[in-house]
Amino acid sequence: MRSLSIRSGRAASVAALLLGALAMGISPIFVRLAEVGPFTSAFWRIGLAMPLLWTWMTLSERNRPVGAPKPVSFPRATVLAGVIFGADLFFWHLSIAHTTIANATFFATAAPVWVVVFGWLLFRQRVTSAVMMGLGLCLVGGAALVIQSMQVDLSRLPGDAYGVITGVLFGLYFLAVGAARRTSSAARVTFELSLIAVAILFVAALVLDHDFLPKHASGWASLLAIAWISHAGGQGLLSIALGQLPPVFSSLVIFLEAIVAALFAWAVLGEAVTSVQAIGGAFIVLGIWIARPRTPTATETSGGSSLRHVVDQDRVFKDAEIK
Repeated sequence: MRSLSIRSGRAASVAALLLGALAMGISPIFVRLAEVGPFTSAFWRIGLAMPLLWTWMTLSERNRPVGAPKPVSFPRATVLAGVIFGADLFFWHLSIAHTTIANATFFATAAPVWVVVFGWLLFRQRVTSAVMMGLGLCLVGGAALVIQSMQVDLSRLPGDAYGVITGVLFGLYFLAVGAARRTSSAARVTFELSLIAVAILFVAALVLDHDFLPKHASGWASLLAIAWISHAGGQGLLSIALGQLPPVFSSLVIFLEAIVAALFAWAVLGEAVTSVQAIGGAFIVLGIWIARPRTPTATETSGGSSLRHVVDQDRVFKDAEIK
């Protein structure tokens, strides 16, 4: 019975992961249509989502069982995740503004590589051969999806560099959220890290951007879409998934964003999906399938639990662990 419950919980987490990928995959288009600067769009992406995230947190904790530990506010892992996410969006939106969407997406999809690298360098974590094989297939598939739109242009090198930084930061984000979810609910983690990130991006927008408000209703519609769909929906579902799934496997979800982007371009913009792109998408799906967690103890050896000693949460675990 316990094994069945674990499998059901994992299936729900994988479903959340897939839906989150769909929600996050459409964000670059909305950034381009937002009619504001890159930092301002990053700020509004979170700022307009805050009421939804606060409502989610409030409703989820209102039904907390009698006698359950009081939720822990802003543990170190959540603070770390918020700072990393603010920096991640800073460079992600900067990359989108200074290079092609294909280039920005490709370099950002390297996040799973950095999850593996930092997991090994910082925590000496080893990954299975199945995970490495799945990661390799996803990298090949991701390259195939964007290769024909990739551009080698010296003037775009800064934007490409911002994309690489985005991938590094997003990899660290998966590890930090995985740690935060060990002591806090998905709703609280998402709300609190967003509160920290939006403060960082507000300062960046005021200092570095000129247009703080969209000029047309379509601009506001794009900002609402990226806030409610990509952030509240995408990041919220990702936080839910990271409560059950290892960060290394969960980070592979970012490759699905390339598939979503290609399908969105086909459905909305009429861009044909080539045979190479179709094969690339199949490689990504196959890679994720191969890398899927297979044992009930997978989350016990995930990056989130290893990060706990870095953020010194032993006392929190003893006093107020939220199941």
